[in-house]
Amino acid sequence: MVKLCFLKNVLYQSKIIYLYGGIFIINLKSIKIDIFCLNQKGKEMLDQTTGPGYASPAEAVKAPKEKIVYTVCIYTGTGIEKPDYLATIDADENSPTYSQVIHRLPMPNIGDELHHSGWNACSSCHCDSSKERKYLILPGVRTSNFYIIDTKTNPRAPSIFKVVDGEEVKKKTNLSAPHTVHCMGKDIIVSMLGDAEGGSPGGYLHLNQDFEIVGPWTKPLKDMDIDYSYDFWYQPRKNMMVSTEWAAPKTFQPGFELDDVAKGKYGSKLHFWDLDKKEVKKTFDLGEEGLIPLETRMLHNPDSSHGFVGATLSSNIFHYHKERADPEVKKVIDVASIEVDFFPVPLPGLITDILVSMDDKYLYFANWLHGDVRQYDVTEPSNPKLTGQVWIGGLLGKAPEINGKKIEGGPQMIQLSLDGKRLYVTTSLFSTWDNQFYPGMKDEGGAMVVVDCDTENGGMKINDKFIVDFGKEPDGPSRAHETRYPGGDCSSDIWT
Repeated sequence: MVKLCFLKNVLYQSKIIYLYGGIFIINLKSIKIDIFCLNQKGKEMLDQTTGPGYASPAEAVKAPKEKIVYTVCIYTGTGIEKPDYLATIDADENSPTYSQVIHRLPMPNIGDELHHSGWNACSSCHCDSSKERKYLILPGVRTSNFYIIDTKTNPRAPSIFKVVDGEEVKKKTNLSAPHTVHCMGKDIIVSMLGDAEGGSPGGYLHLNQDFEIVGPWTKPLKDMDIDYSYDFWYQPRKNMMVSTEWAAPKTFQPGFELDDVAKGKYGSKLHFWDLDKKEVKKTFDLGEEGLIPLETRMLHNPDSSHGFVGATLSSNIFHYHKERADPEVKKVIDVASIEVDFFPVPLPGLITDILVSMDDKYLYFANWLHGDVRQYDVTEPSNPKLTGQVWIGGLLGKAPEINGKKIEGGPQMIQLSLDGKRLYVTTSLFSTWDNQFYPGMKDEGGAMVVVDCDTENGGMKINDKFIVDFGKEPDGPSRAHETRYPGGDCSSDIWT
């Protein structure tokens, strides 16, 4: 249903400055705005202030502090024959169960390898009061199963609402290995890393609001000269989407082989799309400096075209923007590899996750092998300035223990609070890669750490009151990966 937004009791200059998907945006000069949405037939009045998410990134920053967080935990690949699960963690400093797992929701199958997740609704449909952020979508990378989790009925004890069978996904779309989940208004789009047989290049799965399989969201990626699939971010006001590359599931799932990089089995390209047409318009091969470009994040300002991508193996950060007709890409941060006697080549930082604070002031990223998390001031996106750094585990041995917990692993997934003051860090990358680089994680399990962030002057420090030790879970040591907040977070919400 196309929504037409109207303005009621507003003083404004009558000038339309943007039109996208049936939504009119006016160049307003008023102080207070009272916005209502009408469906195309004019029969339904929808108050914009009651839709999911927030009216703007600035409003998101002012949201209430998170009381609980969710993180996916895996037993896949650990030797423990138990299903992966969603853990609810108490993040309320005034609670007697602060920094503890207060609920565990096991999946109905073994061997999924839960990895990333996403919401059924976010700020992209804030104008629609018929929507609500109620369901967390948990796909399994290895099985392609999708678990739709009801987090609204009882946020502290979520439940499974629906299961989308992975074999049905493969049969209907010839796609497998789901990764990034984004809400696009009434649609849910998921990057898929492989075809039904685990080969490249993968594609994009389209689910409707009832979590039914619509089909592939784009034409075949091979028709657009895309070799691999991985992460993506979109910016509707710029008619822009950016996607990255990892490898075929049958390449990365067994573990990492350095020879596969030389054989071209891992990606090095960044793709810029026409969002409306769902077509790639420009591709950049980042070459040796941009091997395995994984996570990409754009600024939250919906009028900005600026963003960043972390080249994992090369351990570089690239800045991109599209201020002119064609996008521009430039390396802006270089994490130097370090000579060590226990690794066959100089040890890369291995940038495995990045994110941008909701106010677009700071860029954060994690070096999984080196063991550090960094904070950069990106007020000037093309010229980042290092403002903070902390150490959590890693192969360099600089922080083998945090708050009494031995860390086997390094900082991997990161999630920032909406106000930018708390960074939640987990330590597992992918089961077979964990086993390869951090074999001690099998017995120690994973961990969750909170890093306190100075939002005024920059700077970071480990919170000495928070540690979640997943080595002590009831069914044995598990590993934590991506974290989400019930109210949305810095890597889920996008504005139209």
